[in-house]
Amino acid sequence: MKIAIIGTGYVGLVSGVCFAEFGHEVTCIDVDETKIGRLQRGEIPIYEPRLDVLVHKNLNDNRLIFTTDYAPGVPEAEVVFIAVGTPASRRGDGYADLTYVYEAARQIAGHLRDYTVVVNKSTVPVGTARQVKRIISEVSPGSSFDVASNPEFLREGAAINDFMHPDRVVIGVDSDRAREVLKAIYRPLYLIETPFVMTTIETAELIKYAANAFLATKISFINEVANLCEEIGANVQDVAKGMGLDGRIGRKFLHAGPGYGGSCFPKDTSAMLRIAQEHGVAFRIVEAVVEVNAAQRARMTRKVRHALGGSEAGKIIAVLGLSFKPETDDVRDAPALTILANLLEKGAKIRAHDPQAMIEAAKVLPEVKYCSSPYETCEGADAVVLMTEWNEYRALDLERILVSLKEPVFVDLRNVYVPDVMKRLGFRYYSVGRGKHE
Repeated sequence: MKIAIIGTGYVGLVSGVCFAEFGHEVTCIDVDETKIGRLQRGEIPIYEPRLDVLVHKNLNDNRLIFTTDYAPGVPEAEVVFIAVGTPASRRGDGYADLTYVYEAARQIAGHLRDYTVVVNKSTVPVGTARQVKRIISEVSPGSSFDVASNPEFLREGAAINDFMHPDRVVIGVDSDRAREVLKAIYRPLYLIETPFVMTTIETAELIKYAANAFLATKISFINEVANLCEEIGANVQDVAKGMGLDGRIGRKFLHAGPGYGGSCFPKDTSAMLRIAQEHGVAFRIVEAVVEVNAAQRARMTRKVRHALGGSEAGKIIAVLGLSFKPETDDVRDAPALTILANLLEKGAKIRAHDPQAMIEAAKVLPEVKYCSSPYETCEGADAVVLMTEWNEYRALDLERILVSLKEPVFVDLRNVYVPDVMKRLGFRYYSVGRGKHE
């Protein structure tokens, strides 16, 4: 089938490449000429494992086209996916900014020819699909089309596998014809018995927000448990294990740390609160989740300050990890950036390393010195702070780091190392929720 994808950001690029890998003919469209030029040359603008391999493969097989032109990609497409960005805090009110979605709808409307299914792939508030339908109908009266919702559930760092082997595919439609077209596109996933949730458009739009809000809730919950553990001398990792073995709860997202970040959870929890407010519904649990997450970042700043003896002024802090999670260069709303900004404001000198995210981080925190290795970062520092649990930080040469530090202070905000081992090596070791008076 012929597919057009509007937007070559994270969701659009991954989706387009994976649809091409399924055997479809995919045209990816974006207004950013520089980005499209890079993609046409096979240059990948984001870091995502295996994405470069699949882009090159499908470009060479002529199943993947990158362009700034809506024609002929949209007129020839049987399905057009809207996968443009939906930034948070439109006018500062916490609501998703749908400017790009609505502009994409207008552009699509002007290029429709035969029957087409227009699909919202971007994460959008409930009711957006209806607005997209209205816009297309106004711009192009008489066009034959349906609008559907097909939210994405891609984890940065594992997006290719998530698309090819998803937990589920959610499709919201209000016509049998649109349903059959989308089932045909996803036929490869039917063959591996992927669960499909076929529902109304509004339900599909809400599923994505509800899922992300619930995962954010698990993170904030275990962080509050960790804070209690520090007061009573308990171990949050053991608590999480004891909880997670209950099949009703599950193990995932029960890892204490500096809080959630990235492009989804902060934006989606805020947008869900805004949707609830608009409809007169009190969503107190999600309100608390957002508050706890902000408080956790402040608590981590205080933890670093305490480890430095009460003040970070004039101290050199080595930071390992800047992205909001491993296997991505995404620093959007990353806990590291908030914590580092707080430390810099109080006079700290920051040196940092990240395997992929230093270029992006430097755009936000240019005053940080970015180093080529973890060991260079730690040389002469008053403390090292492990902020993101990249695999290469899980087996550091700890004795080398110990002798390179000015003071033997190790703040582990991801609980990667074993407290007894670190203390035996000679570190003053601080972690999250693992005992009292660390």
